[in-house]
Amino acid sequence: MATVDECRAALLKLADRLGSSAANGAREKLDFDRTLACRITDLDVAFHGRLNNGEITGLTDGDDPRAKIKLTSSSDDLVALVNGQLNVMSAWTSGRIKIDAGVMDLLKLRKLL
Repeated sequence: MATVDECRAALLKLADRLGSSAANGAREKLDFDRTLACRITDLDVAFHGRLNNGEITGLTDGDDPRAKIKLTSSSDDLVALVNGQLNVMSAWTSGRIKIDAGVMDLLKLRKLL
């Protein structure tokens, strides 16, 4: 099981990667602004922030029950997902991760993930 610090580092790594993509012209693919929350089931912790123009900003500890995009996973699956060791679509369809978002947001997120 990954630790809370490893999960936080994975989310910060994802934020950095998205920031780099946005800086390199991918920003137009993700032209939306949504609150997001990431819940880690086996550690009983959560993180939240904002996905804005292809970047994750304001990432902090704690849950946001009103977040428009919610990702739920185990700690190991989150780390594997961010490190490219776990395919998002197969993890989602097999139930290893849960993404709760509107249909249009899911279509936009597909470009990101």
